Amino acid sequence: MTEMKTEIDTLVIGAGQAGVAMSEHLSRLDVPHLVLEKNRIAEAWRSGRWDSLVANGPAWHDRFPGMAFPECAPDSFVAKEKVADYFVDYAKKFHAPIRTGVEVLRVERNSGRAGFTVQTSEGVIEAQRIVAATGPFQKPVIPAIAPRSDRLKQIHSAEYRNPQQLPEGGVLVIGAGSSGVQIADELQRAGKTVWLSVGPHDRPPRAYRNRDFCWWLGVLGMWDAAASQPGKEHVTIAVSGARGGHTVDFRALAAQGVNLVGMTQAFEGETVTFQPDLAHNIARGDASYLALLDAADAWIARNGLDLPEEPEARHFLPDPDCVTHPLSELNLASAGVNSIIWATGYVADYSWLQVDAFDEKGKPQHHRGVSAEAGVYFLGLPWLSRRGSTFIWGVWHDAKYIADQIAIQRQYQSYQTAPHS
Repeated sequence: MTEMKTEIDTLVIGAGQAGVAMSEHLSRLDVPHLVLEKNRIAEAWRSGRWDSLVANGPAWHDRFPGMAFPECAPDSFVAKEKVADYFVDYAKKFHAPIRTGVEVLRVERNSGRAGFTVQTSEGVIEAQRIVAATGPFQKPVIPAIAPRSDRLKQIHSAEYRNPQQLPEGGVLVIGAGSSGVQIADELQRAGKTVWLSVGPHDRPPRAYRNRDFCWWLGVLGMWDAAASQPGKEHVTIAVSGARGGHTVDFRALAAQGVNLVGMTQAFEGETVTFQPDLAHNIARGDASYLALLDAADAWIARNGLDLPEEPEARHFLPDPDCVTHPLSELNLASAGVNSIIWATGYVADYSWLQVDAFDEKGKPQHHRGVSAEAGVYFLGLPWLSRRGSTFIWGVWHDAKYIADQIAIQRQYQSYQTAPHS
């Protein structure tokens, strides 16, 4: 039998929000293309998130420009299944050429001829251009310090679904970005005894003076910041759309019953030690919170907007005992902790992409998604072009730029030398 071979101008790999956005813009420019997705469209929203997850931004903001969320109030936070359904419906709107259930196994640049040869689970594809739209959440990371214990149930936040999947007993949640905070809150409300390990973070207000923080970042120009501030490259953002949206407040979590501890340092057997940085990390989060309030107040005064004052937003609860007298270590068995949830992020996996587009650490080399390897593009990565690049609306604008660059290259390639007179 002859192996099936497909030829296409541009191959987009991944049909999450990045791949769907890319397909829309390529369609607009009449660029022949194909999108491959190994699972279903927007699969990560369905099976890579916990049951109760909602979008962290309001419905009016976290969407593509061409379609609102159906039957959702503009200021509501959309449930994860509805987010996935949104991308499915959006792709149908412009008849996106998406093939699901097809895994890309290997991409190599052709030798002596243009383009790339792509090995997939359903045959070979020859493509002139490759767009890697697999996003930043590819391989969950559990640090090497994780204890080796048959007694403890240890999962990454990507595997967490609901409190019922965990055994009886307490839970240590390591990582206090948006995922870790929301999971710890949900577990405590379900009756679990919870310890939350808090590292460096930014803590924006959910809303201030009758405007969501997404709006504030927009009018203050912060979404368009071209690079992370020095020292903030690995700082997570603690924000939540859960229960209608609320400002993450670690002191309130402690008052609610969550045991706060510093950044997890090491395990020896089932004894875990914590860095003495809890108060410092919370203070830095407070500083980022207050800085946004100051910037918002200054913007309102400068522009003469009539928005209600909110002095209570600057009032903090007293530091709880777990902050003023932090734990330096905890014996998990003695404390009744039977589960650990690692909310410790992800790394990218481009092992299938065998091209010269990466630095010595395997990080993509690119400018606004246009890679160092001609014909290869990246989409959906953090800070691809700006702070908003990993958000739904941000990836749409990044995809537009990349599609325009592809169209420009196609024009150059289609140029024919004029005949001599």
